[in-house]
Amino acid sequence: MDVLSSLGGQAGEAPGPETPQCSRKGCRSAAVWQILWNNPKIHDEQRRKVWLACDEHRAWLENFLAQRLFWRSTVPLTGGDTEESAT
Repeated sequence: MDVLSSLGGQAGEAPGPETPQCSRKGCRSAAVWQILWNNPKIHDEQRRKVWLACDEHRAWLENFLAQRLFWRSTVPLTGGDTEESAT
């Protein structure tokens, strides 16, 4: 039995929202920003992870990452495409 198929998705594909959502815990607002970051202790210099942010939580998420020296840049979310899956 394929558990993922029984949940409505294809095998190897996690179900998710149709519209990109903010990565802030508890927020389900539409994302309009990509916050690019990496942890230099475990990621190489070119690797970028992506959190998505709504206008309300952009500064909070950037500050959270900047305090840990993880924040790299913030770019507008265009066309629903992200550089890498939001984590």
